[in-house]
Amino acid sequence: MIGLDSPDDAAVWRLSEDKAIVVTTDFFTPVVDTAYEYGSIAAANSLSDVYAMGGQPFLALNIAALPDNLPDEISSEILRGGAEKAREAGVVIAGGHTVKDKEPKYGLVVIGFVDPRKMISKGGLKIGDALVLTKPLGGGVTTTALKQEKASESDVKEAIEWMSRLNKTAGQLAVEFNLRGGTDITGFGFLGHGLEMAEASGVMLSIENSKIPLLSGARGYAEKGIFPGGAFDNKTHVGGSAKFDEKIGEPAEMLLFDPQTSGGLLLGVPHEKLEAFQKRAQELNQPVWVVGEVCAGQGIEVHA
Repeated sequence: MIGLDSPDDAAVWRLSEDKAIVVTTDFFTPVVDTAYEYGSIAAANSLSDVYAMGGQPFLALNIAALPDNLPDEISSEILRGGAEKAREAGVVIAGGHTVKDKEPKYGLVVIGFVDPRKMISKGGLKIGDALVLTKPLGGGVTTTALKQEKASESDVKEAIEWMSRLNKTAGQLAVEFNLRGGTDITGFGFLGHGLEMAEASGVMLSIENSKIPLLSGARGYAEKGIFPGGAFDNKTHVGGSAKFDEKIGEPAEMLLFDPQTSGGLLLGVPHEKLEAFQKRAQELNQPVWVVGEVCAGQGIEVHA
């Protein structure tokens, strides 16, 4: 159903009328200094693609590349972080594979199930949908500030809490309201992934910058020019497809290109469902922010 010709981040194969299998993988180098949290974040990130498509993960395999001289207590903590996050998701880690490498890398191969009739994709947005985000932006600038030893302890703690948070409840909420358009915000940043959705759906996204949620320290780090290199790559990739209100300064603009690790879901919610959706999200303790709407046209417009 979904393969190489789609911008979606998982492969989907139909097994029957009401069941399809979802397969995805992701892994990366450490984004934080603590091994357990790194493993937890990497696992949450790997599981996210299944949730973003309205699926439920059930089985995973570890992928790890570890240096010869890495102490056993560190490698075991990475794997423990991943295992406990998988257990929280109700997922069994059934083995995996490890190779030697100069820099640690960790993630999961994840297998899940989805009802093909309820599947969410990047091409499912409809004109008039409200755009809803489920996690704040700013993980990239915060972890970059950490690497430069310029981040406050409280900002790092906040970023870790959000990056470690599963998109399980957000995905279940999307399925409960029969949503069709959605993705998770990761390495291509908010606008990079937003553009993928706009192009796949044949629509334009109208974004209200003032409504974009940010981690506490993100704006301050952005104003100091602390950005990962990927933010500039994302801006180059999006190019002229994103139009900005002239009142939006460069720091705020660049935060929309900030690469996220284990970011939230960006969902299209029909306006007639929005009030009930927000109420149900509150009941489930799932944060949601309405950040814009889907309009006729192409590309993305960002308003102050």
